[in-house]
Amino acid sequence: MLSGLGDVYKRQEGVRKLRNIIDDEQNLFIIVSAMGKTTNALERVFEGVQRGDREKSAAEIARLREYHAAIIDDLWHGPTRLERVEALFAELDRVAAETQYRAADAELWYDTIVAFGELLSTTVVSEYLASAGVANHWVDMRRALVTQQRHKDASVDIDASAFRLLAEVEGAAETIFVGQGFIGGAAVVANILGAESMSVWKDVDGVLNADPKTFPDAEQIKELNYLDTIELAYSGAQIIHPKTIKPLQNKNIPLYVRPFGDKRKPGTVIRGTSAPVTVPILILKKDQVFLTVRSRDFSFVLEEKFATIFSLLERYRIKTNLIHNSAVNLGLCVDNSWHIDEAVAEFRDEGFDVMKVEDMELLTIRGYTDELLAKYGYTPKVFVRQTTQSTARIVRKK
Repeated sequence: MLSGLGDVYKRQEGVRKLRNIIDDEQNLFIIVSAMGKTTNALERVFEGVQRGDREKSAAEIARLREYHAAIIDDLWHGPTRLERVEALFAELDRVAAETQYRAADAELWYDTIVAFGELLSTTVVSEYLASAGVANHWVDMRRALVTQQRHKDASVDIDASAFRLLAEVEGAAETIFVGQGFIGGAAVVANILGAESMSVWKDVDGVLNADPKTFPDAEQIKELNYLDTIELAYSGAQIIHPKTIKPLQNKNIPLYVRPFGDKRKPGTVIRGTSAPVTVPILILKKDQVFLTVRSRDFSFVLEEKFATIFSLLERYRIKTNLIHNSAVNLGLCVDNSWHIDEAVAEFRDEGFDVMKVEDMELLTIRGYTDELLAKYGYTPKVFVRQTTQSTARIVRKK
């Protein structure tokens, strides 16, 4: 279910705050993500398509219409109909009702359906800014960026995208642009346009050393370098995507993570060189599965089996986050996936025994202390504990 009126109020206040952030600035490219729990709702639309349950999909779309309508009415201080928003919902209705779903195309249809969240949010934001006196140019990023054909985990081809995006920007009369995409897409835009800087606006004061919802004692980190940020993103830090940093690093573009409520606060800066981080960093990656793979005939030489095992995981687009091996077992902590059971079945066909444990978590502690390791690394729920001089990684039952 979508959040109630409190969430609606929060979203429309966010749009108004964006107007204040822009103020009188020019030459801005604004990347907007989906509003509230829209992505979760669209995932349920996709689930309906997967199961052939058109009533489920239609009901979720109806709730999404009401949710966005409430935000629009509040922004415009009365009942308001935006034709471009209605057109997007009509298109979403067609996709949900007419898609002939095949399991092999799961990622394609997931991307297609979930993308409507950002298409809707950017359309609302663009229309509102225009009504508030901020002339802007809405960009359909599906046509401006060229990605590799790997749905749900696509990488942007920067060279191929540059011509399209520059043509869109240089051909517009406006100097403020609104487009869709998560932070990774924003970094690509910054790279192509040679941006002076990139800012991510969040509901926290900057990058914290832990998620405050899980670790109440979380502290702000004032500075990070590119390398540490990539490591954190790879470990599962939600504030930055792993694909964000490289486009910025290539052109030495600083990234600022700033609080949405007060643009005067400095937030956190990420750049090539920075002061060392002095506090431990805790990253909890949820929705993990732990696979234990063993050769049935015990003629197990890991080096000879790696190619078979990891090529199979790649084929099913299953991301491995931690590897733990012994003489006869290979333990893999992986992201949950629609294709886990298919991969397990194929492992067994290839002559492996596989044990699967669901509802797992991966906790990474950078700069761990003995106290933190004792607190999180030695409990009955821990399956695997790995430590280096600076980092502890703990696989545990949820």
